Amino acid sequence: MTASHLIPIVLLLASNVFMTFAWYGHLKYTTSPLGIVILASWGIALLEYCLAVPANRWGSTVYSTAELKTMQEVITLIVFAAFSVLYLGERLSINHAIGFALICAGAFFVFKAPIKL
Repeated sequence: MTASHLIPIVLLLASNVFMTFAWYGHLKYTTSPLGIVILASWGIALLEYCLAVPANRWGSTVYSTAELKTMQEVITLIVFAAFSVLYLGERLSINHAIGFALICAGAFFVFKAPIKL
């Protein structure tokens, strides 16, 4: 795998960390005023966009749009699962694992060579 293949993945991973914090990080601070939470989330989301846009721009030279979107969704699930366990202290159930596995199975077919009928 070349750098042109890896850079979009690393950028998507980093952007998803920021976006997960922008969307869900405030759940630990439910007493904070909503307006402050929204402004903080926007600031964090700006950083996410500064990573996601180049990831998709550069990634489109080596991946199809469907592959980029699929990568982003799988990365989002991985980041979200880690975030919810490590930051929010939630537990993941077997149902979560099965659902995530099914989504990953779908990703496999997006990246697999076309099936000939």
